[in-house]
Amino acid sequence: MKKAAAEIIREYGPFPGVDKVGGVTFDGHHVWLAAGDKLSAMDPASGKTVRAIDVPAHAGTAFDGKHLFQIAESRIQKIDPKTGRVLATIPAPGNGGDSGLAWAEGSLWVGQHRGRRIHQVDPETGEVLERLEMPPGTGVSGLESDGGARFFCGGGSSGTLRVALRKADQDAT
Repeated sequence: MKKAAAEIIREYGPFPGVDKVGGVTFDGHHVWLAAGDKLSAMDPASGKTVRAIDVPAHAGTAFDGKHLFQIAESRIQKIDPKTGRVLATIPAPGNGGDSGLAWAEGSLWVGQHRGRRIHQVDPETGEVLERLEMPPGTGVSGLESDGGARFFCGGGSSGTLRVALRKADQDAT
């Protein structure tokens, strides 16, 4: 398995009125943060919140190129980011125990923190190909990539959002 250390290159927040950052996703322009009773869009250049959608948003968030998906207790909501309207709701596999959400390969991927499961794993083997070690004391409550070397990481109860950069190949212990 390839290992690399993560370097924090920027930190956003804490954000007013946000006690915990849950899910995180990037739509190509804004970073969306699940923040309790709202889904907030942040401009990554300025770090300012530019809008919010009133919807339960305690855990995973994903973007499929057109819609936002948000875990809300035991369901996943499909949201139009332009209007803020919930377009559809589907059951979440963990029945309320889901914590992470991502869009990849044309489907949703749901992680369960306590159940230690990710539904729909590696396309074939489930092998872990790379692991980034975060600095001590920096957890990850939500995760999204900018499509390059940067990762936007929810800081859980710190109420912050961090940007981690993959360092060059090296051994990390």
